[in-house]
Amino acid sequence: MRKWTTADIPDQTGRTALVTGANSGLGLASARALAARGARVLLACRSRERGEQALRTVRATAHTEPKLIQLDLAELDSVRYAAAEVREATGDALDILMNNAGLMATPKGLTSDGFELQFGTNYLGHAAFTWLLMPALRGGRAARVVTLSSLAARGGRLDVGDPNFEHRRYNPGLAYGQSKLANQVFALELDRRLRAADEAVISVAAHPGYTATGLNPAMARSYPNKALSAAIGGVTRLGDLLIAQNVRTGVLPQLYAATAPGVNGGDYIGPGGPAELRGYPKIVQPLRSALDRSTGAALWEVTAKLTGITPDPA
Repeated sequence: MRKWTTADIPDQTGRTALVTGANSGLGLASARALAARGARVLLACRSRERGEQALRTVRATAHTEPKLIQLDLAELDSVRYAAAEVREATGDALDILMNNAGLMATPKGLTSDGFELQFGTNYLGHAAFTWLLMPALRGGRAARVVTLSSLAARGGRLDVGDPNFEHRRYNPGLAYGQSKLANQVFALELDRRLRAADEAVISVAAHPGYTATGLNPAMARSYPNKALSAAIGGVTRLGDLLIAQNVRTGVLPQLYAATAPGVNGGDYIGPGGPAELRGYPKIVQPLRSALDRSTGAALWEVTAKLTGITPDPA
């Protein structure tokens, strides 16, 4: 595959894209790139202050006025409210939904609804948001849902019987891996159900390889023990310096998934370099566990039960 870059993004004039976590890192880079190619971009951010800053950044190169949507994925009431706002703001016509936001390897915590923090934020919030926005996606043109997974999914184990670590010993890294594996499983299961329902919307997964996104410093700051926080920060800074690619390259897989011609539902896009750590985007192989239909069906069912939201498509 040739070296695909943001210069290859097709003209997005007349299309509307929503990016979660658009205030920094891969989300902000995605919002800027899509806006620069003509899309109307909705920036879904938890912090209004940081969202307003990102809005100004995107506006500087946008051809169409962007809009801020306040969204806290760790709070289902916020997810419901944001989805309703998006449907009204778009007139039920959304062309790209990029499920990008996330947090990584944090100490054990709970969302406002009582879910394990990483599973609740990275996965359940996005799954609920996607289901609630399906009417708007159906009103879009050749709409795509792009859900971000991670290389960390390789070390994850999805326990649909205990996704919130109520009976297992909590491990920050394993919890992060589980949440990103769940994202991958959901993306593929969503596409299976869209195909079964003969829908025009497609669902695609992507991952950024090892990219210095700002998640590592945020992870280090999340630990209250100052010595532990400093140690984690030192190790991750070294990794970012020696191994990681920059955001300009790391964002390409999700932009490719969202815009490139020839992308099919169920595709998984990642970096094309060794071990998918870095490089230009290409279609890569999903994890075997993510391809398992029984796992997808079980996750779909438990997600509906936990969130209380009716799956769409059913």
